[in-house]
Amino acid sequence: MTTDREPLRVGRMKLMIFCLLTSLALPLASRAQDVPVFVVTGPSHAITFTVSASVSIKGTFDQWDATLTFPSTDVTTGVLRIRIQAASVNTGSSLKDSTLRGKDFFNVERDPLITFISKKIMPTGPETFEVQGDFTIRGVTKPETLLLRKGTGSGQIKGTMAFDRRDFGMNSGIPFIRIADRVEVTVTLELRCTAHCRCPGIGRVPDCPTLCEDWPARACAVGGGAAER
Repeated sequence: MTTDREPLRVGRMKLMIFCLLTSLALPLASRAQDVPVFVVTGPSHAITFTVSASVSIKGTFDQWDATLTFPSTDVTTGVLRIRIQAASVNTGSSLKDSTLRGKDFFNVERDPLITFISKKIMPTGPETFEVQGDFTIRGVTKPETLLLRKGTGSGQIKGTMAFDRRDFGMNSGIPFIRIADRVEVTVTLELRCTAHCRCPGIGRVPDCPTLCEDWPARACAVGGGAAER
């Protein structure tokens, strides 16, 4: 048997899921926007990769940018975009770096960007998310999944992804080094929200949308829209 309160409870549950991710954000900027966008930063080693090999191969990318946008309070509509400058690869070895930048691997002169653009964000636990998206490297795009979880710091999320380098045309090896096909990637991202939330009787609040948890999803318009009880 359903009651008049059932839609309210469902709305609150959806909003709480959204809050789990958005509550990772740092204090908000002062200007509301039509669409909530999270500016994404990170530590010096925010994006790293490792490959099993006869000689250790692991490194970072020193130049990248990312955004996280939510068109609504439905977490599955979020879009995470990550753009990496492939030439910024840094393994600590000039020989490895020049090889990875070359045509047998990243081919940075022809395809300077490595990108990940999400298609769907799905909650898988209280603090974990599965992000399905398009991963592009060397101009080849394949569907891949980035697994996210809440980090230890304020506004921090951590993620892991693995892919087969041969799926993207990286079939060669490195001279005198035996390397595996599986590449493991880790990301450590820090989020800062640039939007606000408005709720009835509260107005604009500094912790969008965590102060609006008592309202159904339709009652808290992210980005400064009017909210109705």
